[in-house]
Amino acid sequence: MSGTAGNPLRDPRDRRLPRVPDPCALVVFGVTGDLARKKLIPAVYDLGNRGLLPPGFVLLGFARRDWDVGEFEALAREAAQQHARTEFREDVWRRIADSLCFLPGAFDDDAAFDALAAKLIELEGTHGIKGNAAFYLSIPPNAFPVVLKQMARTRMADNNERGGWRRVVVEKPFGHDQKSARELNALVDEVFTPNDVFRIDHYLGKETVQNLLALRFANTLFEPIWNSHYVDSVQITMAEDVGIGGRAAFYDSAGAGRDVLQNHLLQLLALTAMEEPVSFDAEAIRTEKLKVLNAISLPRDMERGAIRGQYEQGWLAGQRVPGYLDEKDVPKSSLTETYASVRFGIETRRWAGVPFYLRTGKRLPRRVTEIAVVFTKAPHLPFDATDTVELGQNQLVVRVQPDEGVTLRFGSKVPGSAMEVRDVSMDFLYGASFTESSPEAYERLILDVLLGDQTLFPRNEEVDASWRVIDPLEEFWTGRPPEKYRAGEWGPRAADEMLEREGRVWRRP
Repeated sequence: MSGTAGNPLRDPRDRRLPRVPDPCALVVFGVTGDLARKKLIPAVYDLGNRGLLPPGFVLLGFARRDWDVGEFEALAREAAQQHARTEFREDVWRRIADSLCFLPGAFDDDAAFDALAAKLIELEGTHGIKGNAAFYLSIPPNAFPVVLKQMARTRMADNNERGGWRRVVVEKPFGHDQKSARELNALVDEVFTPNDVFRIDHYLGKETVQNLLALRFANTLFEPIWNSHYVDSVQITMAEDVGIGGRAAFYDSAGAGRDVLQNHLLQLLALTAMEEPVSFDAEAIRTEKLKVLNAISLPRDMERGAIRGQYEQGWLAGQRVPGYLDEKDVPKSSLTETYASVRFGIETRRWAGVPFYLRTGKRLPRRVTEIAVVFTKAPHLPFDATDTVELGQNQLVVRVQPDEGVTLRFGSKVPGSAMEVRDVSMDFLYGASFTESSPEAYERLILDVLLGDQTLFPRNEEVDASWRVIDPLEEFWTGRPPEKYRAGEWGPRAADEMLEREGRVWRRP
C-alpha cells in the first residue's frame, strides 16, 4: 500500500514529507504502567495530531485491570492531556478515542490471549487493519518469556497467519548480562522473524542524536578532522538531577552500568565513532556501529579507569535530598552504583590513542546529556603566554538534552589594542533555527515501528557486543563498595582523578 494512504494531498514523490503507516493495531502490554501513560499514549496522540496515524488505526491496551473501554479511555485522555508534546485538541482526541480497545488479563492466562487473538481478527472487519499489528512489551523483562510464549501458542506473531505484518517492540534492558541477553534474543527471534523485532533505545529517537550523523557526514567542515590526528579526547555525559523515584526494585538490581552505560551511552559512542555508512539505511548504519562496539577496549587499570559511585544526602535546587541508602525500598547494605565513569579506547586506525570518557549518574547538579569532542591544541601559538592564559582547547559539543543543539568553542581576539585571545562559543539551537519543534523520541520510534523502519533500533549483535564490554566491568565492580559523592556534586573525587592523571578535566556542562 502506498505511504500516502489517508492523505490525498501528499505527493508520493516528496520524500521530505513523513510517510503514513498502513492500517494497523498497536497492542500495548502493561498499558496502565508509567511508561505507557507518560510516553507511549502521549506519543500516539502526538502522531494523530500531526496526521501521521492511518485511518485504520487501533490502540489496544492489555493489562491486569478489570476495566472496560470507558475506563481505559479516561486514563488515556488524562495521559495525553498531561504529557503530550502538542496542543490537546478535542477533535483529534475523538478520532483516537474511537479506536481505543482494552482487554483485561494476566500474562499466564490462556483465555485472555485467546481473546486477544480473536479481537485482532475482529478488528480486520471493524477497523480494516488487514492483519497488521505491532506488540509493545511495556512490561518487566522477567515477564517477556511468558508473553512471547503465549503469542507463539496463539500464532499472533505469525506474519502468514492473517496476511499482514506482525512486529514486536522490546524495551531495554536487553537482559542482565551477555548470557541472559543471548537467551532473550534467541527466544524473541524464535517467535518473531529477526526483521520484525524492534529493540527500542529511546535515546536513538532524539532529534539531536540523529543530527550527529548529519553533522558528520553532510559537512566537509568536520569529517576531515574527526580522527586521532585532531581529536584529543571525547566525553559523553548523561547526568540526571533526580534520584531513583519509585524504581528501587529494578534499579538496585541494575545500577548505572546496566541501566544507562550498557545501552544509551555505548550507542552514543558508536554513533560518534562510526565510519561513514555506504547508505543511510538500517543495515548500513548498524553495520558500522557494530564495528565500533567490537573495537572498544577496556581500561588497562580498572581500579583507576572504571569508577563507580553512590550518592549520599546533599542539596539540590535549594532542597536537602536523601542519600541512596535512605531511598524507599533500597537495602541499607546496597553496593549498587548510582554513578559510573569509564575510560574506553577504540582500537581502530581512526581512533587509536584517543580516550573516550563516558559518565552517567543520578543526583548530579543538573539534567543534561551531551557529546563533547575535544580537539588537540594548536601545535604552535605565535602569541605571548600571557595573551592566551584564558585559551583552552577547541570543542564541538552536541547537546542531546534538554537544550537540543550544537556548540562550537574556539579562540577569538578580545576587542582592544592588546592581542588577547579568549575562548568564545557559537551556538546552534534547534528551537531558534527551525519553525517546527522536534518530535519526542517515542513519537519518532513508534512511527518507525509502524512503518517497519529499523534504522534507529539496535540489532541483537549490537546488544551482544555491548554486554561484552559491560560484563567485565560488572565483574570487577562486584563486591567492591562504590565511592561516595554528595547529591548535587558531579560525582566522586576518583572520577576527577581519572582524567587529571592524563592532564585532562571533565567538561562542566
